[in-house]
Amino acid sequence: MGLFDKLKAGLTKTRDVLTKNLDNLIFGKRVLDQSLYDELEELMISADMGPQFTYDLIEDVKQRVKRKELDDASQIKKVLQERMIDILKRMEKPLTIPQGRPFVIMAIGVNGSGKTTTIGKMANMLRQGGHQVLLVAGDTFRAAAIEQLEVWGNRVGAPVIKQKMNADPAAVVFDAIGRIKAGFNGVVIVDTAGRLHTRTNLMEELKKVKRVIGKEMPDAPHEILLVLDATTGQNAVMQAKLFKEDIGATGIVLTKLDGTSKGGVVVRIAGELELPVRFIGVGEGMDDLRTFDSRDFTAALLD
Repeated sequence: MGLFDKLKAGLTKTRDVLTKNLDNLIFGKRVLDQSLYDELEELMISADMGPQFTYDLIEDVKQRVKRKELDDASQIKKVLQERMIDILKRMEKPLTIPQGRPFVIMAIGVNGSGKTTTIGKMANMLRQGGHQVLLVAGDTFRAAAIEQLEVWGNRVGAPVIKQKMNADPAAVVFDAIGRIKAGFNGVVIVDTAGRLHTRTNLMEELKKVKRVIGKEMPDAPHEILLVLDATTGQNAVMQAKLFKEDIGATGIVLTKLDGTSKGGVVVRIAGELELPVRFIGVGEGMDDLRTFDSRDFTAALLD
């Protein structure tokens, strides 16, 4: 299966909600009237596109009808695709990682978002691209997180820096930066805790980890990647706002797009947060993390 087909297959659930329903909505000689707009609004909101995007889309359609640029409901799909690409294109900034010098990535996000798995897949992608990779088990509160990271490290050939469970995450990170000072010239990916029920503690802890990295290495972390679970829909947007404000996330990975009909949330995240979507996860496989491409994404969703 080609990359595009795989993406299309991964977005099946969202396609089923969004595209099939949209096709049904605009099928035949449907009149462009208020009842159509109401149904379109409901459809967009149910696909988690968000109220702002939905409002703008419907206004755009109405204006085009007024200007006699739109006379057929089937053209709504084209307007939708144009608007989606327009928003997503601005957020399409692949992560560029230099070869041969240290680059520190701090991965953040709530437990269950697929953070550790994403780190493993990213390590695999980087190793294939010729980078050295060092993984850092900074989520010291869950034994499973440390073990899972070690499993990934073994799979992709990346050493893992860890301490015993419940150790201070900042101390583990301090060890890792020590490796850079000793001459490690690759990518360091730091896993972090994500217990949201103690939000203030979590945010303070993440700030501390970030401070330790910055103190030991002034321009680091070079990227703070926020891993979001697409199946949580608008909750993902709320989480992203918190992490952006509190920690200063610089990019997003949207995981589990294959398991949700809420794939439209990527449009909302891009539009409301103005954070680049670096990668999307569309399956369980080692190679199912891919660089985000707005045209491929919208085509896989709507064509």
